[in-house]
Amino acid sequence: MSAAKTQGVHHVGLTVPDLTPTLTFFTEGLGFEVIGEQPDYPAIFVSDGQVMITLWQAKEPNQAIPFDRFTNIGLHHLALWVPDMKSLNQLASELAERADTEIEFTPEPLGETGLQQMMCLIPGGVRVEFITAR
Repeated sequence: MSAAKTQGVHHVGLTVPDLTPTLTFFTEGLGFEVIGEQPDYPAIFVSDGQVMITLWQAKEPNQAIPFDRFTNIGLHHLALWVPDMKSLNQLASELAERADTEIEFTPEPLGETGLQQMMCLIPGGVRVEFITAR
């Protein structure tokens, strides 16, 4: 087997219908920091210190077609690692209180992997998974 030619994720770009609520979710809901922006594009760059996420404003959000994970090709979901079960459970409770977030499922085992996961829809309809070791 040959060695991998890459070394992890540098960043993920997400196109969203409205930058403001999605930015608020990442900064207030998850504690990400804004590390840059490109107002004329428009785009905002946020980071948790490990991964950068580029939030791109859709040019015609009213005409955009929402992603359907069963019929579209593309990003199925973004999975973010959390440090431990206590953090995952706390995050699940906090996200359940947010009006801008729809919990798809609360923390549960990821098969027989020894991992726990939860899934939600964030502002703009992007699916985000939070995952940790049990």
